Amino acid sequence: MSRPVRARRAVARCRPRGRASGGAPARRQRGDRGSITLMLAALGVALIALAGIVIDGGAKLRAAETADAAAQEAARAGAGMVNQSTAYSTGSFVVDPARAVAAAKAYLAAGHFVGTVSRQGQQAIRVRVTVVQPTSVLSIIGITSMTSVGTATASLVTGVTGPGA
Repeated sequence: MSRPVRARRAVARCRPRGRASGGAPARRQRGDRGSITLMLAALGVALIALAGIVIDGGAKLRAAETADAAAQEAARAGAGMVNQSTAYSTGSFVVDPARAVAAAKAYLAAGHFVGTVSRQGQQAIRVRVTVVQPTSVLSIIGITSMTSVGTATASLVTGVTGPGA
């Protein structure tokens, strides 16, 4: 009876190590050790960068639309400033350039927008609005804000103008 016990022990000792449940031997190569971790780290950084471009890029587009809309509305507010004394005395409606610039600046101030208003000759004003949008994801890599600029020009003319008028 002692002989079969030895045979089992001998078989147990002869079994190669590293074999996974009777399959092929599980071998590790020294050059591949940790390569999955490195690949996952690189993919993680790439996914965060992609998310930053999508999220903060969308915010930049919204900021650009806001800047354009504010500039257009401020220019329209200025273009509606008719010189009342001329209108009452002569009956013709002429836009007062000084009041137009002041009205556009007042519109920007009321909306808490940062911008400039300037006269373009005697018949137009130009409004330039700057919107600074803070970033949410790209701030991780040091980009803390993005700037968008909107510009609009309004003609200081009343009535119907153009060909055939």
